[in-house]
Amino acid sequence: MRFSEQPLWLVGFRPFFSLACLSGLALPLLWALLFSGTLAAPPAPFSSVQWHAHEMFFGFGWAVMGGFLLTSTKNWVKIRGYHGTALILLVGAWLLERVAMWYAGALPALVFGVASNLFLASIVAMLLWSLIRHRESDTFRDNYFFLIILPLFLVAKNLLLSDAYFQAGASMTLGLFRVAFLVMLERTLTQFMKNALQAEILRNAVLDNGIKMLAVLLVFASLLPAPVSAWTGLLLALLLLARFAFWKPQLALRRLDIGIMYLGYLAIVAQLLLEFVALLAQPAWVGSLPMHVFTFGAMGLVIPAMLIRIVNGHTGRKVVFDRLDKAVLWIMIAAFVIRIVLPQIDPAGYLRWIDLAAACWFACFAILGWRYIPYLLRPRVDGKEH
Repeated sequence: MRFSEQPLWLVGFRPFFSLACLSGLALPLLWALLFSGTLAAPPAPFSSVQWHAHEMFFGFGWAVMGGFLLTSTKNWVKIRGYHGTALILLVGAWLLERVAMWYAGALPALVFGVASNLFLASIVAMLLWSLIRHRESDTFRDNYFFLIILPLFLVAKNLLLSDAYFQAGASMTLGLFRVAFLVMLERTLTQFMKNALQAEILRNAVLDNGIKMLAVLLVFASLLPAPVSAWTGLLLALLLLARFAFWKPQLALRRLDIGIMYLGYLAIVAQLLLEFVALLAQPAWVGSLPMHVFTFGAMGLVIPAMLIRIVNGHTGRKVVFDRLDKAVLWIMIAAFVIRIVLPQIDPAGYLRWIDLAAACWFACFAILGWRYIPYLLRPRVDGKEH
């Protein structure tokens, strides 16, 4: 069997969820070492904080997003999807970007620009091509939200690495991931609640589209007057809370595998409320609290649960969360408390809380990698090709 025909290259979630596990365990630990001064960052045209933000969003985050969208888009538009050599080249570009980000100071500006943008530009172009070319067979008519946000990730990425526009880039990047998570949660929770609990949750086109449109507007929050951004964010938070009340949380929260995704949803609400306070006042909290409520709450809680579901389901296995899977989710809940809550109670121990939170990410994704990467390297157990 040729290398490009190995099971790893059959569908997008296989290589990119493997990379998500590896980067999820490594990048937070690397940041903890950099933040404490234990490890010196190589010279670069950007700060270590910019490196950390970029790598967690565009390294880890886009390994997850890439794997999810490469897999889901092919199902949405009913095509075979990218596989084989196309995925090998994408993975090579992702790895090249990680090297370029670490050795940025030693690379000519043009070489760095190409190496650091090749992966994202390529995968965005491929995803857009699938969605646009097969628009007529698309089962989700609101996928135009992805047509809007995917190209904007390239803009946000480069703003993030600019000293002058770092804050704008960070705000835009978070806003884009927020749109993607809201679309994903809206679709998957409807399905999960129906399949697992035989429960129908509220889906109203006007409310759902209004929520997503406000989220798209907030992608440009840094360009808007602060009061406009603040009140728009508050409106979005209130609409999300109103919809949440009709999504039967009293049922969902009885099951950790679904309840943790509801907690991720609430983390998006919390981030919006904290941002509202930050824009209209000068709160005395420790660290970049709204940003980390999103990264640890929405991304940190939702991603492991989704990874477990997708890997099991798309390799032909039953989607059942056993004790080890549930332990992984509890580890990430602990990481949220350690990174978000404890520094506000004990700011003097800030460095210790960062180290412990990074250790939780390491434990979570080390377990997921040890357990599920072997699944990703082998054929489906049900005999189907992909």
